[in-house]
Amino acid sequence: MAEYDLSDPYDLDMMHHLFDQLSEEEWGDYIERATEKKMGYKNINILKTAQRKARLSKYLSDKVIRWILSVVEELDAENEDK
Repeated sequence: MAEYDLSDPYDLDMMHHLFDQLSEEEWGDYIERATEKKMGYKNINILKTAQRKARLSKYLSDKVIRWILSVVEELDAENEDK
């Protein structure tokens, strides 16, 4: 998994760019997969927040975006293993 440095402007830009690439429908797919994997209500709720703020990363803190992307990367990694 990628480690994002919150003090590095390049990492912050990359995080915002990755977040803004995903549409509401794609966030919905991640929510379904997280629910199926029983990843916990906090992770599922943060993905629901991401769905509500789809393509509006400027309204989320950098720490929240990093958390969201770590959940997404975990789901993607599990999906690739199949």
